[in-house]
Amino acid sequence: MKDFKDKVAVITGGASGFGREFANIGLRLGMKLVLADVQQEQLDKVKAELEAQGAQVLAMRCDVRKPEEVQALADATMEKFGAVHLVFNNAGVGSGGLVWENSLADWEWVLGVNLWGVVHGVRTFTPLMLECAKKDPTYEGHIVNTASMAGMLNAPNMGIYNVSKHAVVSLSETLYHDLKLIKAPIGASVLCPYFVPTGISNSERSRPDDVKSDAGPTPSQIAAQAVSEKAVSSGKVSAAQVAEFTFNAIAENRFYVYSHPNALGNVQTRMEDIILQRNPSDPFEAAPHIREMLQAKLNVN
Repeated sequence: MKDFKDKVAVITGGASGFGREFANIGLRLGMKLVLADVQQEQLDKVKAELEAQGAQVLAMRCDVRKPEEVQALADATMEKFGAVHLVFNNAGVGSGGLVWENSLADWEWVLGVNLWGVVHGVRTFTPLMLECAKKDPTYEGHIVNTASMAGMLNAPNMGIYNVSKHAVVSLSETLYHDLKLIKAPIGASVLCPYFVPTGISNSERSRPDDVKSDAGPTPSQIAAQAVSEKAVSSGKVSAAQVAEFTFNAIAENRFYVYSHPNALGNVQTRMEDIILQRNPSDPFEAAPHIREMLQAKLNVN
């Protein structure tokens, strides 16, 4: 996808983090913007800021866990703008803890947003984009699914998040192949950021009542939160930079988008473990202090 001017971009999780930065670039490129988020107040604020700079914006509260709300977003987009060219299935939440300690509510929430949100986005918007392509012989489209380096690696005490992001990588790779199979004029990318300050470590603030856990956080979840906050807050790459990387990848039709290419060494080690049938390598070999910090918080002797 080379031409962005006057094209329509749909962005879930559009009120903050990567979504907000995608919107900023879309504004700069002259795109029409559709923003979806569960944070109504922040969404309204972002909409007003973008409109003040001349953008055409549709902003809707949307819980991506719910297919009917994603469908309503698509319907409103078509009614207002008449087409969809670029879709960012970007809404995401973070949660950790020892994998056996996560409650059913934890699993339903994290998988509901991180995985089912992407599933609903792909199922709803891809057919719309294919219909748009049938009507316009010059049509170019692209779908970006936000995963994580946690979709390539499996750090301990982050199982629920790892599972959700590995599934998004798999879904995205299959989407890429499926679009190629039918020769669709639609590209696909998967965004796999590492530790970037986006606000995801504070996801609990927007956790819906229907998936709140009755029990308080477990010691392992408290430990995961502390490590995540420390890692994210110390991140040297900004959300704005990652958004630039992503738009560059769209323009170049690149599938994998990384914020920290140096982390790919760990991915290579994992792939070699699989091929050579080695037991999984120590994820903290290069950063033993993180393991020690986790173990201290978990009172592991």
